[in-house]
Amino acid sequence: MVDKHVLRPAGVWDPSSAGFEHPQPFSQGIVCESGRMVFAAGQVALDPDGAVIGVGDPAAQTEATLENLQRVLNEGGATLKDVVRLTVFLTDMAYLPAVQEVRARYFPTDPPASSTIEISALVVPELVVEIDAIAVVDPPPN
Repeated sequence: MVDKHVLRPAGVWDPSSAGFEHPQPFSQGIVCESGRMVFAAGQVALDPDGAVIGVGDPAAQTEATLENLQRVLNEGGATLKDVVRLTVFLTDMAYLPAVQEVRARYFPTDPPASSTIEISALVVPELVVEIDAIAVVDPPPN
């Protein structure tokens, strides 16, 4: 596993004091000492046939999205533990508490650096969340 360190600089707001009823929602930064990067495109709550999972339920969509993200990362030789950066796109910022609660289960300690952005729509109107990621893993042996 790549040696990575969470950045918690003095003078910058500490997300662990956000008041959520779950672990810290994100880290301000991550430093990776070595490794190769795996980039995962934005994932959404679509099943293999393209049907939306969890219509009207941001928590269910977040869970399905993170499961799809996990599958993509695994194909690249990474896991969610290797993720150092997430970007979350929401169609309504009111969904953020539900999304954060699910994310906390998938990233229980030292979560990745993250940005959350509200957008007007996703590729399928019933989708409410999309998440992309960058992971860093050990380079393959020579």
